[in-house]
Amino acid sequence: MSMATRTGTQSSVPHVADSHGLIRVHGARENNLKDVSIEIPKRRLTVFTGVSGSGKSSLVFDTIAAESQRLINETYSAFVQGFMPTPARPEVDVLDGLTTVITVDQQRMGGDPRSTVGTATDANAMLRILFSRLGTPHIGSPKAFSFNVASVSGAGAVTLERAGQTVKERRSFSITGGMCPRCEGRGTVTDLDLAQIFDESKSLNEGAITVPGYKSGGWNYRLYTESGFYDPDKPIRDYTKRELHDFLHREPTRMKIAGINMTYEGLIPRIEKSMLSKDKGAMQPHIREFVDRAVTFTTCPDCEGTRLTEAARSSKIEGVSIADACAMQISDLAAWVRGLREPSVAPLLAKLQHTLDSFVEIGLGYLALERPAGTLSGGEAQRVKMIRHLGSSLTDVTYVFDEPTTGLHPHDIQRMNGLLLRLRDKGNTVLVVEHKPEVIAIADHVVDLGPGAGTAGGTICFEGTIEGLRSAGTLTGRHLDDRACLKETVRTPTGALEIRAATMHNLQGVDVDIPLGVLTVITGVAGSGKSSLVHGSIPAGAGVVSVDQGAIRGSRRSNPATYTGLLDPIRKAFAKACGVKPALFSANSEGACPTCNGAGVVYTDLAMMAGVATTCEDCEGKRYQASVLDYHLGGRDISEVLAMSVTEAEEFFGAGEAHTPAAHRILQRLADVGLGYLSIGQPLTTLSGGERQRLKLATHMAAKGGVYVLDEPTAGLHLADVEHLLGLLDRLVDSGKSVIVVEHHQAVMAHADWIIDLGPGAGHDGGRIVFEGTPADLVAARSTLTGEHLGAYIGA
Repeated sequence: MSMATRTGTQSSVPHVADSHGLIRVHGARENNLKDVSIEIPKRRLTVFTGVSGSGKSSLVFDTIAAESQRLINETYSAFVQGFMPTPARPEVDVLDGLTTVITVDQQRMGGDPRSTVGTATDANAMLRILFSRLGTPHIGSPKAFSFNVASVSGAGAVTLERAGQTVKERRSFSITGGMCPRCEGRGTVTDLDLAQIFDESKSLNEGAITVPGYKSGGWNYRLYTESGFYDPDKPIRDYTKRELHDFLHREPTRMKIAGINMTYEGLIPRIEKSMLSKDKGAMQPHIREFVDRAVTFTTCPDCEGTRLTEAARSSKIEGVSIADACAMQISDLAAWVRGLREPSVAPLLAKLQHTLDSFVEIGLGYLALERPAGTLSGGEAQRVKMIRHLGSSLTDVTYVFDEPTTGLHPHDIQRMNGLLLRLRDKGNTVLVVEHKPEVIAIADHVVDLGPGAGTAGGTICFEGTIEGLRSAGTLTGRHLDDRACLKETVRTPTGALEIRAATMHNLQGVDVDIPLGVLTVITGVAGSGKSSLVHGSIPAGAGVVSVDQGAIRGSRRSNPATYTGLLDPIRKAFAKACGVKPALFSANSEGACPTCNGAGVVYTDLAMMAGVATTCEDCEGKRYQASVLDYHLGGRDISEVLAMSVTEAEEFFGAGEAHTPAAHRILQRLADVGLGYLSIGQPLTTLSGGERQRLKLATHMAAKGGVYVLDEPTAGLHLADVEHLLGLLDRLVDSGKSVIVVEHHQAVMAHADWIIDLGPGAGHDGGRIVFEGTPADLVAARSTLTGEHLGAYIGA
């Protein structure tokens, strides 16, 4: 037999390696999943649909992605694993056919005030090398252009062993960094209002310090009252210059207080280190309130907000400094880099060019590299994370996306679809959790979870093609082709909110009257200036209640009852009915089970292996002492009440022996935003993104204010839930409130009384009002991108 014949015979039989074309999941029980078994095709685009809370993220992120990450971590040595996050093995019987998973989620980026778009994507690192090679005058290595590296120098004697003898030599060193010494690379300097820090008419023993965490008698307070540098019984206004300096600015000094070694430091540097060095978004609410009240942030006068030293700003390439480059819109910076011709750094220029072009391609060309990472929206943060994967040579990996269209205008969704298909066509498996019909339409395979949310979900309702989903009769299938229609009549405004000469970020002197007493929708492509107009330009004192996209913060002890303040009236009702203290009914206070400290589970740390959480044997996961569970209200103990769903609890506290109006009002708001199925004692860490946002909306609905500003309330919402949201918005307006919504969803646009469209593009191509009027006028005019897409959506 010839070689050619043998080869032909072998090729007709599939190779055993080609038989692994599926990711098999059997018996998944993570969170609310009910023994889910499914086979997902590899090297295809699979979209996971279902109502918010149906189990999509539990299957994709908490099961498939988590197990892949855990298995990869196990390939490292025990020493390395000790430095890595250690996810526990998901609750699943069999997981087979996994590949390396790259997760692109919507977690906000960087809580550090020095983290910028440039530092988060390596673009800054490449620019620093470029300027250290080509910048004139030459000022040093790439560190000289980094606002995270301070300039330091030193000298001294060092002892060396040389040829069996001990030799002393004098050595000196110097590092030239780019950090502005005045603002320490933050771009802003802080000025503290001393009147908000202490009451100068009081002495320390009378409780003069008014900073959160400095409670009279606490260790923070005793540091000052027992330091001995000044008389704690003397009013602060009577301090000498020396005493005031020691109180406010003294350098760290070791001392003993009550027999314990402690470090004394002036109050101002202590506040700066403990509070002002953190990102405001990461602070606890009462700390943030203090910072807003006591601290003013102003642009650093030395570096003019660039964060860099004068030397770093003086070195230029073709008249452009690194500060100028970082301040440019990325689309303009890409054009500038393209014009550089320098063979000595050709590979660097090619890589930098690719990174900047990826920003433009993904629809983020309107950003600047100096933009603080903490100010990006969830959708923008997710797309920034995608930058490093575009053009990657990796194949046969699994990409997992969490609603990649969040924050995208319908015009930009087409571009995102193209990127997802390109990743798939390179031989990768792409798993997408998504609600938008435009993305579901491009799927090779659709998995629909449900039928409901929470305990009513967690099963596979359908898997197959998009055509099969339409005819399957599931909730998603029935609503897939839903199209909202324009209102026949729109409400008449009762007044207007005037914005004049708004110039925040990219706004170009915008003058606009936002009508009051109606539902107003602000539209425009991503980066056109919508959030700048609404969050940054509405005059203060207008009675505005703002519900932004900021993440809900809470530990595994937090739950809807604690977050919304519902637990307070419940505890008081139990205490009144049983004649005991309210603190007994808190799992974080006196009523906590002593074995698990009120957590309900006992955590065992196993170093580099995944920690183990076991249900507490004493309280059986109920979190309370046995004696507390002997107290009843309406025939239920506190643990049974916390296990109720919102709907059950609303009925329980609405009438009868347990009638509690304060609790009932909060539960009504939770039901209004579509969270009736949620257990009020369920840990916040187990809620989906859409559920968290609606929980936040429910808490803000109680706030006193006539104007509600909502930032993309449809994010994370199923097609069927959008209808409920529109009903909620209508109820708010009909109750006399003014509702302003920043939104991309065409159903919300169609439902509006008034639309304000910004554009025509993003960044410096946007920032102008391109349309004001009713949705019907916008569709009739078709003068903007929004008008074209809304017209296509309603079939006009």
